[in-house]
Amino acid sequence: MEPAPADNIVRAAGAVLVDGERVALVHRPRYDDWTLPKGKNEPGEDDIAAALREVQEETGFHGRIERDLGVVRYTVEKHGAVLPKIVRYYVMAVGGGAFEPNHEVDELRWVTREQAAQLLTYERDREVLARW
Repeated sequence: MEPAPADNIVRAAGAVLVDGERVALVHRPRYDDWTLPKGKNEPGEDDIAAALREVQEETGFHGRIERDLGVVRYTVEKHGAVLPKIVRYYVMAVGGGAFEPNHEVDELRWVTREQAAQLLTYERDREVLARW
């Protein structure tokens, strides 16, 4: 696999969606993983707009950004190329809404910080959680 050119960065955004002392984790059947709600930025979309949209799409809840948690960097494979990915995370307070299973996310769990650290599939998500 060839490394991707530097200008071919995958941008994404997401959140630690909180309700009091509980955090929302989502299960994605495509990957059979537990993760924080996040997704790729659409063309022309900034990180804040992408995070708000992705949280609503994946969890069914509207979020209110409380603070920036910084970024996580890793690589992903797409069509045989290794691409750098940068995900910006925010702490969001939960607003109105309700979870409905969909094609991307089939389950949502509200868990404590300790439960989340055990359930999350990826170490990078645990690192973001620790910033909360």
